[in-house]
Amino acid sequence: MDWEFVLAGLFTGVLVGTTGMGGGSLMTPILIFLFGVSPTTAIGTDIAHGAIFKTVGALQHRRMGNVRATLAGWMLIGSAPMSLLGVWVAHRLTDRYGDDVESVMGQVLGAALLFGSIGLVAKSLVQAKSSGDEQWVLSTRDRVAAVLIGVLGGFIVGLTSVGSGVFFGLTLLVVFPLRAHKVVGTDIFHAAALLYVAGAGHWLAGNVDFGILGWLLVGSIPGVLVGGRLTLSIPDRALRLVLAGILGLAGLKLLDVPFGGTIVVVALSAGLAALLVFIGRHSWIRIARGRLPATID
Repeated sequence: MDWEFVLAGLFTGVLVGTTGMGGGSLMTPILIFLFGVSPTTAIGTDIAHGAIFKTVGALQHRRMGNVRATLAGWMLIGSAPMSLLGVWVAHRLTDRYGDDVESVMGQVLGAALLFGSIGLVAKSLVQAKSSGDEQWVLSTRDRVAAVLIGVLGGFIVGLTSVGSGVFFGLTLLVVFPLRAHKVVGTDIFHAAALLYVAGAGHWLAGNVDFGILGWLLVGSIPGVLVGGRLTLSIPDRALRLVLAGILGLAGLKLLDVPFGGTIVVVALSAGLAALLVFIGRHSWIRIARGRLPATID
């Protein structure tokens, strides 16, 4: 089954490289639903995977000058200790509920995925502020806001692995006057550092499967590099909205809401039909444009 983990890592890497979003919201449900990994192990392995995986993107953005390291550092002051608290809470849930912990963590993860879905929709609709970030200097208010954002987001990441890309990216867009490319770079830079802290906590708690982790990295590292080259050719907002829908459906499934299975089947069928229509329409437009010069001549 090793090659299937490689393909899962490759798929996630390409999507993350294309959209600039974190892979935690996607990889954790993939490990649970497709590979039958327990929620606790899936969360721990995904966080450790994200730490290594996002380091590649962080180094690239740092070289391109897209990282506001000071802002990321202030967020890390709040997020690093709170991520460890989130790991501790997850461990306590395991001790308290025993055999029922998978159901409990599934419920927690389902709620986090619904939150991530809503956040992605908002992130797709909110535009980054596009002026003044070169001269922008962090004020006391900005530092306090960064720490508070880190506190809330760090706990969510430590507990569920969801939120490092969605939550922090969204708040950076709304709260701070950053250009879009600096939002992505700062978000990835901070997430990489945060996930090392949370990943160490899950490793100590015994929640990381290093066999799965290694095969995921074989696919995800080249995938994120390939995805970066596809950024200009695929509509970013459309991909984010599609992923938001997938996360929302996964959340409904984990929460075991009434008629959840029917909702998932109907929504996926409608989404597949819409995707086929989208691909067909754009293929026809490209063919028509390719014929246009010959018609004019």
